[in-house]
Amino acid sequence: MTEAILDVQDKPKTAQWISLSLQHMFAMFGATILVPKLVGLSPAIALLTSGIATIIFILITQFKVPAYLGSSFAFIVPITIATETGGIGSAMIGAMFVSVVYALTALLIWKTGYRWLMDLLPPIVVGPVIIVIGLALSGTAVGMAMNIPTADGGSAYSMLHFSAALVTLATAIICNLYFKNIISLMPILIGIIVGYAYSAAIGIIDYTVIGQASWFQVPDFLLPGIDYSFTVTPTLLFIMVPIAIVTISEHIGHQLVLGKIVKRNYIKDPGLHRSILGDGLGTLVSSLVGGPPKTTYGENIGVLAITRVYSIYVIIGAAVFAILFSFFGKLMAAIETIPAAVLGGISILLFGIIASSGLRMLVDNKIDFGEKRNLVISSVILVIGIGGAKIEFSETFSIEGMALAAIIGVLLNLILPGRVKQEIDFESE
Repeated sequence: MTEAILDVQDKPKTAQWISLSLQHMFAMFGATILVPKLVGLSPAIALLTSGIATIIFILITQFKVPAYLGSSFAFIVPITIATETGGIGSAMIGAMFVSVVYALTALLIWKTGYRWLMDLLPPIVVGPVIIVIGLALSGTAVGMAMNIPTADGGSAYSMLHFSAALVTLATAIICNLYFKNIISLMPILIGIIVGYAYSAAIGIIDYTVIGQASWFQVPDFLLPGIDYSFTVTPTLLFIMVPIAIVTISEHIGHQLVLGKIVKRNYIKDPGLHRSILGDGLGTLVSSLVGGPPKTTYGENIGVLAITRVYSIYVIIGAAVFAILFSFFGKLMAAIETIPAAVLGGISILLFGIIASSGLRMLVDNKIDFGEKRNLVISSVILVIGIGGAKIEFSETFSIEGMALAAIIGVLLNLILPGRVKQEIDFESE
């Protein structure tokens, strides 16, 4: 393997530090601001908290793991459902409880090791749940891409807006497939920029909010007990918390692949318990001020692999730039003007990739669907998750959709006979 240009503890020169950190931040930028745009949160807060969460993660992992934390796509549906049922405050409280699950998981791993977690979350459970996450969002992506709101509160098809979605989608695909440098790691950002330019050319953007925004603007915080009231219900917990099944598995995969790239064993040093705790604390701090749940980013791993710059200082610099950019009022206002069609176009690709990554996990781990047990577990997870099945215990307590699918998948794997111990092969991710 080619040697690192800057290893984990190497400090770059000032000019190099600034350019490398900006490049790293922009590679994460598109995905980080897309999630809040889709769920009704502030992109500025998402950017601010991604920087803060990354610095927290680096502190908890003792400056050993060059990972960047951004907005998690796995929580788009749960946040939407929680918001519809109890307001945006419910989604934030649910995210706080997710961070508690991370902390408890980290504690158990610290005391007992991580093998039990891999037994609980084999690929036959995690793979189909990831597929559900992607496909459950497909209707949202397509609707945003081709429909516009009408005066009566409904929606109507617009070929003009759909063309903007197709231009955005085509740009992202071209960047992803036909470029091999840093551009290939920023298809979301570049797709949004080109889609935005096309939307401007065809006249579907309202710039009013940009003119009204100041150059320096404090992000819109959402503080519990001040900006919203909340009630913790069993339904709220079951909407949000089970998604940790997927995000913790994703986290482990990222740590293994990242360790392989930088030639270190992050499962042992600083330890999986520390990295999971850092991830959870990042989500906790984010939700306390109105930001989306956080996760380690695959884009981060890609940037490291291509540039061979592993420096923890570059990651810290990217986090600092993210924090500073969140106070740039004109930029945040420009983000607010991005047409729904552009977001829909990029979402078609992103949500499809999420679903496909679940399928890839099943393929990479050689799951045999000739085995009835595997066929039953995956089939039940897929139909319950995508179909939106619900178990309603009372008016205030129900478990539905993706969360129900994840829980039933875990239970079926534990209960059905013929279980073979098989850990997820994250090395192929």
